[in-house]
Amino acid sequence: MGFQQIVEWFRSLSPEVATKGIRIAVYVFGGFLVVRLLVAAVQRLIMKKATPQRRMVVRKVIVYAGFVIVLMTVLAELGVKLTALLGAAGIVGIAVGFASQTSVSNIISGLFLISEKPFAVGDAIRIGTTTGIIQSIDLLSIKLRTFDNLFVRIPNERILSSEVTNITRFPIRRMDIILQVSYREDLDRVRGVLAGVARANRYCLDEPAPVIMCTEFRESGVELLFGLWFSKADFMNLKNSIMQDIRTRFAAEGIAIPYPTRTLQFWDAEQGADVAGAGKKFRRAGAGAKPKRARRGSR
Repeated sequence: MGFQQIVEWFRSLSPEVATKGIRIAVYVFGGFLVVRLLVAAVQRLIMKKATPQRRMVVRKVIVYAGFVIVLMTVLAELGVKLTALLGAAGIVGIAVGFASQTSVSNIISGLFLISEKPFAVGDAIRIGTTTGIIQSIDLLSIKLRTFDNLFVRIPNERILSSEVTNITRFPIRRMDIILQVSYREDLDRVRGVLAGVARANRYCLDEPAPVIMCTEFRESGVELLFGLWFSKADFMNLKNSIMQDIRTRFAAEGIAIPYPTRTLQFWDAEQGADVAGAGKKFRRAGAGAKPKRARRGSR
């Protein structure tokens, strides 16, 4: 259809139809323009200090409400009876509601999460076995980017019923390192060495002071808790450097890190005599092994 044919088609329309078409076009374009201006004004003036997820919810509410109002206005202009349409929409809504209970539950959970604000966009959180940085918080789900650059979508209903750990909620955190030293070591001297390691590491904060305490007597040595405070942005730097610092300083100070030692004895079942190296110690870094009985005639 060429331009001339389009002009002829418009001329063939009755003035009433043409006027109605112009009004509908004005309603559509004017309505969407008003919605966009209203969204921009609300976000700049009213929601300026709101969280990103709240701004997102307000934006979607305004857009959806504006779309419904424009649609109802256009239908009324076309002469559609809204009462019959609303009745049919109610029946369809009930059917859809029964079929989409999970989606409705996710939407309600999303509203609770947005109002409670346990996390925000950009926070690093852990949900079950999944850890990542929040990319967006929507009414149905949240989107995470894991530290190995995977995209994960988690429904809001699952988040509301699960334990959520916000790793970056507070500006500083504590890294707990569990160590073991030999029973022969002087624990006061070990504490002094660890305190020196903390002071020498530039990623470890001086305040709050590091936590160094004995926690338990283990089978092979004394267990120590070495807790270091750090800024949340320095987690990887501290993790990589502090382990090497401890190993280097312990080696320089002659502090032994114990590992399990087992004594294996081989006995002859009939003679009750020790054979094949009784009393010889074998060192291994694993769980304990039970003494083995040598078979008769073994070499």
